[in-house]
Amino acid sequence: MAWAAVVAVDGDTVYVATEAGYRGPGAAPVEDPVECSRLALAQVERARELGWATFRDEAVQAHQTLFDRVSLQLGPAPDLPTGERLAQPDRPLAALLFQYGRYLLITSSRPGTLPANLQGIWNPHTDPPWRGNYTLNINLQMNYWPAEVCALTECHEPLLEFVARLAGSGAVTAKALYGASGWVAHHNSDPWCLSTPVGEGDGDPAWANWPMAAAWLCQHLWEHYEFTGDVDWLRDHAWPVLRGAAEFCLHWLVSRDGVCTTAPSTSPENHYLVDGTPVAVGVGSTMDLALTSDLFANVVVAADVLGFRDDVVDAVRRVELPAAPIGSHGQLLEWADDVPDAEPGHRHLSHLFGLYPGRQIDRLRTPDLAEAAERALVARGDAGTGWSLAWKVALWARLGDGDRAHALLSMLLTDATYPNLLCAHPPFQIDGNFGATAAIAEMLLQSHTGELRLLPALPSAWPTGVVRGLRARGGVEVDLWWDDGSLRAVALRGASKTVALRYQDRTVEVTVQPDVALMLDGRLTRSER
Repeated sequence: MAWAAVVAVDGDTVYVATEAGYRGPGAAPVEDPVECSRLALAQVERARELGWATFRDEAVQAHQTLFDRVSLQLGPAPDLPTGERLAQPDRPLAALLFQYGRYLLITSSRPGTLPANLQGIWNPHTDPPWRGNYTLNINLQMNYWPAEVCALTECHEPLLEFVARLAGSGAVTAKALYGASGWVAHHNSDPWCLSTPVGEGDGDPAWANWPMAAAWLCQHLWEHYEFTGDVDWLRDHAWPVLRGAAEFCLHWLVSRDGVCTTAPSTSPENHYLVDGTPVAVGVGSTMDLALTSDLFANVVVAADVLGFRDDVVDAVRRVELPAAPIGSHGQLLEWADDVPDAEPGHRHLSHLFGLYPGRQIDRLRTPDLAEAAERALVARGDAGTGWSLAWKVALWARLGDGDRAHALLSMLLTDATYPNLLCAHPPFQIDGNFGATAAIAEMLLQSHTGELRLLPALPSAWPTGVVRGLRARGGVEVDLWWDDGSLRAVALRGASKTVALRYQDRTVEVTVQPDVALMLDGRLTRSER
């Protein structure tokens, strides 16, 4: 594949443009560097015609249109270098990290581009870590956790389009490898929509052969619909992909003791012990079944919204999956059986998908499951890589424990963040930044259960603050003001609809109108503020 870079100098202004020969997964790449040079030169000439001032103004405007939608204030920032602030994180540093993640997504993922990979656009290597590809067992998904809630739905588009293309490749793989209809994807992919297992035939199944990526990626399509309410998009773009993933999962299910499960089954990158030996493969890992449950639930609701019914939808409705397994210590198990962990503090938290980013486990609706998930989370320990810590912050936020979430966020800042605020795996992985932004949003607003939970995991370390512009499912825009650790005011905007609000133990229903802010006070009664 050819590539080219063109540099032009006008006085003290330097114009640089690059062009690669990549033309999409279904097209042959350009092999002629002259052709790439011609295209790069055309970009430079367009920029020179605009002139630096206009070029910069247009770039700033395009960025601010997205960035200024959301703001978070947690107090005045000290006049100190970021590196010094990381040693002893102050309140406003969390707000900076939150907005930094939004900035990184804006600059890494725009309509018409490929999805952000593990380094976004900040890769200095010709042979980058993980080859600049996509890891589908958490990392690519985490990159896009903040997209909808943080009002960057346009930045979600590259992933949504990529998933649609991957479904095409995955249909070929499903038929060739499994004799199955629908589509499948495994641990990894790339710009050419790789959907086959990796490891060249002798890789550890813990990372080489996990056929559940399609189910997880489909959650992003459903989330986009949930936040936007775009029925046309659901019908024309999302539905074929959702249905195809469900069709494969139906094929993948087997019966064990009269109950549907998956086999062979793995839990991403983790092992359990059999007679002291690490083993990766079993039957019915908790994550497999949680992903299947999430996908099937979304397919059923989508079919109802669209008025669709066929053999796949009917089969999905009939499936009964086993209850989540609980261990001898009351903890949510990672595997179907209560087996010892090979690595109790493993960085992946796959069995907790149902708590976050899933919605099967909830502290109010399923308190027993939430307690089991909390015990599993405690057993995993606090230590972890940057992205693992970000996931733990979000999990504690879903459990409503703001102080524990804040403690993990502080650990992420002090132990897993470089002085430029990029997240450390190590090496640098941008998913931790995106995960942290999503987790902070989750501490302030949750909408996954059908009600808007206001300040559901506010830590005592943030007694005063303001957040504006967060998005909730259903297309509602939310502003929050709090002081002395208590909600003082909320403003809601969105499509004309009735929404349920919850703050602590108080719940109300209100009607939201487009372009008109509904103001409520801390008791969720109308206010003229």
